[in-house]
Amino acid sequence: MSTQPSISLDHISKIYKLYDKPTDRLKEAILPFGRKFHKDFHAIRDVSFSIAPNETVGIIGKNGSGKSTLLKMITGVLTPTSGNMKVNGSISALLELGAGFNAEYTGLENIYLNGTISGFSRAQMDEKLDNILSFADIGDFIHQPVKIYSSGMFVRLAFAVAINVEPDILIVDEALSVGDMRFQQKCFRKIEEMKQSKTVLFVSHDMATITNYCDRAIWINEGELLEDGLPSELAKRYQAFMMGSRITKSSIAATTNKEATPAIAQDDIDAIPANLDVLGDNKARITGITMLDAVTNEKTALFYPAQAVRVIIKVAANEQIENPIIGLSIKDRLGNIVAECNSETSYSEVAELDVEQTASYSFSFDLPHLNKGTYTISPAIASGTLEEHTQHSWVHDAFVFQVLSNRKNALQGLLVLDHVEFNQIQ
Repeated sequence: MSTQPSISLDHISKIYKLYDKPTDRLKEAILPFGRKFHKDFHAIRDVSFSIAPNETVGIIGKNGSGKSTLLKMITGVLTPTSGNMKVNGSISALLELGAGFNAEYTGLENIYLNGTISGFSRAQMDEKLDNILSFADIGDFIHQPVKIYSSGMFVRLAFAVAINVEPDILIVDEALSVGDMRFQQKCFRKIEEMKQSKTVLFVSHDMATITNYCDRAIWINEGELLEDGLPSELAKRYQAFMMGSRITKSSIAATTNKEATPAIAQDDIDAIPANLDVLGDNKARITGITMLDAVTNEKTALFYPAQAVRVIIKVAANEQIENPIIGLSIKDRLGNIVAECNSETSYSEVAELDVEQTASYSFSFDLPHLNKGTYTISPAIASGTLEEHTQHSWVHDAFVFQVLSNRKNALQGLLVLDHVEFNQIQ
């Protein structure tokens, strides 16, 4: 395996000249002394990173942050204004829909066109054709001009071509978001397969996709590289950023678990551990969380699928909180949200909180039929309505619990299928 990075960017910048009027461009070209009539817009500003062979990297960032510009420079569609860039290996890219395809050509003609662009002869593309047609699965539409294709049909064909031209590097820019669910799953199974031998780089606003499939995440904001790190960590901070908040650290000291008691009192609610990521304006704080067996009322962190549980959340108000909303999220080990609930969706009225008031709230429910593994609970307090609310405290992964298997033979998957009837049909 080569030790050279598949992609290496060294202080890359892309600057566009913006003119207020079309005539300003002409004035700047003909007037002496180099007078400027434009403003510089930094689409990408001094970005550096490298991607190793067989690494899968997700690029995240709000719309207009420069992600697509960055990918276009990597693929050679755009030239950097400054900086050095090296790409080792062939690239196959799905950028915006329509890139690399002639709208007047049929799907079949576009397959050969893309093959030629990628350096393959017609005979070589003939050998790949069956695989492309089978993966795209668009039937007789392959003989129709792509200008009549739906966005879903187009991405089917584009992705099928991209993965079958034997790239060293696959780049996908949000294109898979337009496909139907079955095709998306088919694509991600293929990406999972390609990860073993290819470098994969893709843009997505879906944080579950980033945490599921990426080894790294790169956060671009206003053309600058904001962070480069573990997808699970960046996903939490990016989520806070997009909600207009920021991540802080909880300052409440961790406490040791007390002995389980038949009933739960305020002092028996375990304090939030220190140094957890907290989203919100801190007008109210989540200060404790405990999980109990709903039948025995004993504190525990070990449960079985579909077991009846209680989750108790303790809150302290720093300011008066009107119309408080108490909620929680259950997440799997990759940070995917498995389930959520809150007081609003439970049609429960919550009394307002006074300054320095402490209150505790209880959620009782049956766990989903989760497969064995590690899960977390993220409690939260907000105020307002579900449609318009202010987040005061959302503690990521405040409580960790295990789901045990109560089956002789465990299968894969996030959920367990219960009450399955199997019969042979005569």
